[in-house]
Amino acid sequence: MNAEIRKLAVFVEEVHSEMGQAVSPPTRKAAAVAVIRNPFAGRYVADLSPLMDIGAELGGLLGRKCVEALGISPSQAESYGKAAMVGEDGELEHAAAILHPTMGKPLREAVEKGAALVPSSKKRGGPGQVLDIPLGHKDAAYVRSHFDGMEVWLNDSPRAGEIMVAVAVTDSGRPLARVGGLKTNEIEGRDGLR
Repeated sequence: MNAEIRKLAVFVEEVHSEMGQAVSPPTRKAAAVAVIRNPFAGRYVADLSPLMDIGAELGGLLGRKCVEALGISPSQAESYGKAAMVGEDGELEHAAAILHPTMGKPLREAVEKGAALVPSSKKRGGPGQVLDIPLGHKDAAYVRSHFDGMEVWLNDSPRAGEIMVAVAVTDSGRPLARVGGLKTNEIEGRDGLR
């Protein structure tokens, strides 16, 4: 593995009730977070391909950890998202290199398919700051019930020379979703939109 991982963390959130209404089955989200050394902290480097390779490694690793934490098969995953926070000695392009060119394919393999773009966010920050992971349905972007997000934070991450990388996966949409849009049983799964 090219990524020098200092820490891995996995979070699971279950919602059983919303506004006094039972949510059955509960909606569930999982996030897996890796805190890695930023090999380019503190200096400008034109070729970011080593970070792209790390993105491919982490996409599969973190995606599988989410699926395992939810106790589901990969095909039961419904939505996904990814995010990265670079420490103060890094730049946003370091997060982009991890998240965009190569992370998607192994993440899609971990959740079996995924025709839709993987929503993402990136930011610079320090220990204890919140990282928002946007979520969208893995096969159809127009499924509004799955427009969501998950927050993660670690009290000691990211340090100045680190990058905190996160993937989130769900087995359902928002609790009690009712704002219209394409329903999951209407997904065609051809273009990533419908």
